[in-house]
Amino acid sequence: MADITQLGFHFDSGKCSGCKACQIICKSKFDAEITQNNRRVYEYVGGTTIQNNDKTIKSNVFAYYVSIGCNHCSEPVCVKACPTGACNKQKGNGLVKIDPNICIGCGSCSRACPYDAPQLDPVRRIMTKCDGCEDEVRKGELPRCVAGCPQRALDFGTMNELKDKYPNATRGDIAPLPNPSITNPSLLVTQNKHARSSGSYDGKIENKSEV
Repeated sequence: MADITQLGFHFDSGKCSGCKACQIICKSKFDAEITQNNRRVYEYVGGTTIQNNDKTIKSNVFAYYVSIGCNHCSEPVCVKACPTGACNKQKGNGLVKIDPNICIGCGSCSRACPYDAPQLDPVRRIMTKCDGCEDEVRKGELPRCVAGCPQRALDFGTMNELKDKYPNATRGDIAPLPNPSITNPSLLVTQNKHARSSGSYDGKIENKSEV
């Protein structure tokens, strides 16, 4: 789908404070169970501290946050993996949605997705994921995570609009996210000065129990 109609997100890692408001707002929207996080905020840290021979300390420690949900990819592997057609890419706006009336909760989409976007609702036994708040967007509103971000680290629009607005952003390129070439995500990222590119092993996710 051409970027002129494909909706997507922009994330500015230099603005994100890790407050997790986006994660909580999204969880509230889905009335999600404790195991569901349709939007997550990773705490990515790395580096070392070394004591030199003259007793001075040299440090290259870094830390930053990455907010991530479904990226409504141009080449969504979740859609290809779904055996029932419940996971589908919408015509007109490119959002990837899951039809709860068809989903059998098999988890194929979750296993295929490199971003861990589809999440199992353990009560209804179906898969759920970010739907780009399509109902709100059709009314001219922003997705809840974007509207609720106090630092304005998130934005939403067509990919063409976002590219014009954030010319220095790269397509989904930031650790700990996977290589964007896998699915061509509808996600632009403005890196902060400490950010590592996708595929980097310089750091690790420190809050795995939360995400």
